[in-house]
Amino acid sequence: MSLFVIADLHLPLGVNKPMDIFGGWDNYVERLEYNWQRKIKPEDTVVIPGDLCWALKLEESLPDFRFLEKLNGRKLLIKGNHDLWWGTAGKVNDFLDRNDIRNVGLIFNSCEEYEGLGICGTRGWVSEYGEQADEKVLAREAGRLEASLCAAEAKGLKPVVFLHYPPIFISSVNEPIIEVLRRHGITECFYGHIHGKKKHSCAFRGEKDGINYHLISSDYLQFDPLDISYLVQSAE
Repeated sequence: MSLFVIADLHLPLGVNKPMDIFGGWDNYVERLEYNWQRKIKPEDTVVIPGDLCWALKLEESLPDFRFLEKLNGRKLLIKGNHDLWWGTAGKVNDFLDRNDIRNVGLIFNSCEEYEGLGICGTRGWVSEYGEQADEKVLAREAGRLEASLCAAEAKGLKPVVFLHYPPIFISSVNEPIIEVLRRHGITECFYGHIHGKKKHSCAFRGEKDGINYHLISSDYLQFDPLDISYLVQSAE
């Protein structure tokens, strides 16, 4: 079994809002499906940290979930800023059950296990354009990350963090999120949200204060899920 990650699928199947009007997104659904199916096996796990699709309501997301269901592997979803269809975990899980979507799970104030790793995360928050961030939003997201990490640690798992928003972007630093990462001794953090070559070049990638940050938005990865199975060795 292998572990993969890719964020920001932005599927347009339930709502007609294709991303191929933007540079580098041409035929992206077809490219994603081809890359996914050629390397991911049914027994593998894929983490999707936010922005699954453009649906505004849960019912509108069904074609996107049908597409996701037919792709290989177990999929673990984290909420993104464009996942407006996302309601309570109970409501979403009931929707998935009613529509026989069986290989999709949610990480929401919770964690999932993968071979000794605790797959943890939340949406997060960052100010890209210098606007004043809402302290309540920052505190809420830090609390959700805390709950996810505590759930992993209670199970004796080594936590790995997946966020939608980058904790660091240019001059903006999400201190409440980073403080949680430091307190729990997190060494690996994966994030998406950042699109386009210009913004990719501004994204922080690499090690800072003992934490390795990885950009995994779909256009940055060329719509090719990233194999991160090497993390299992750190959990052994």
